[in-house]
Amino acid sequence: MSINTSPDLPPVALIAGPTASGKSDLAVRLGQRLEAQGKRAVVLNADSAQVYADLRVLSARPNKEEMGGIEHRLFGAWDGATPCSAADWAAAAKREIAALHAEGAVPILCGGTGLYMRTLLDGIAPVPEIDGEVRAQVRGLSQGEARAALEKEDPEAASRLAPADASRTTRALEVVRSTGRTLKDWQAHKVGGIGETISLYPLLLLPDREWLYERCDRRFVMMLDGGAVEEVEALLARNLDPALPVMHAIGVPEITGLLQGELSRDECIVAGQRATRQYAKRQYTWFRHQPPESWPRDDNKPIDEYDIFVSLLRRTG
Repeated sequence: MSINTSPDLPPVALIAGPTASGKSDLAVRLGQRLEAQGKRAVVLNADSAQVYADLRVLSARPNKEEMGGIEHRLFGAWDGATPCSAADWAAAAKREIAALHAEGAVPILCGGTGLYMRTLLDGIAPVPEIDGEVRAQVRGLSQGEARAALEKEDPEAASRLAPADASRTTRALEVVRSTGRTLKDWQAHKVGGIGETISLYPLLLLPDREWLYERCDRRFVMMLDGGAVEEVEALLARNLDPALPVMHAIGVPEITGLLQGELSRDECIVAGQRATRQYAKRQYTWFRHQPPESWPRDDNKPIDEYDIFVSLLRRTG
């Protein structure tokens, strides 16, 4: 995910960071500055909750006023019954970016899902489809049996995975048994990324943690009072598979507990705020350490104070 700002390649801005860090507002302000200079700008969602149509309130999807006259795409683009993987999102984002570049527009990626961004920029490992018989055998193992097998067949994967991480243990074991190669080996040769074909202008928003957590707490209460309960009520009425990602989005389990009488309103608020802060902390850690050191990291300031965007504005002016 290196920075490439070649003037010969089409530009893409990227604003990322934890939930409630001010990404959406900054993306709109950048879009407005670009359009004031006569350059069309479009904000593209890069958040795994905001892709679902069912989560308008709980994902803090921008409303018309908050969009500030800037076109937004890939927000609410998936029905909750259809899971959106990183590969699914990256494929859609690639199509949108290519179309916008063909029209002379500047895409502004905005979101908090690092895996989405990494998949788009770096590509994905071309792991073949897992053999059905192998999958059935592996998934028939207990976690202890799968862990023991992985320690023998892919000790490197076992050394970096927590013993209780059932899903990743299963995946690593399936891959090595089905393909004869470890997952790490496959991941060393990713394909389909667009990082080398665009001029990237990234910014990571990492504001003061206490400020961020206070915003998380306040926003959950505002969501609860602003339609989140009705949103979850409508979601539950669909009787979707409880394993779907939309059913595990921050706030859905907590408000489900409220609706089913398992939690009081105050208990729901405490649980929802705690889950939001924990999620923000994980995002904060990921964005602090995973992207390249060359990506600017800062708190929220006016657009014209960010060198990375000043160069973008000069280029498109």
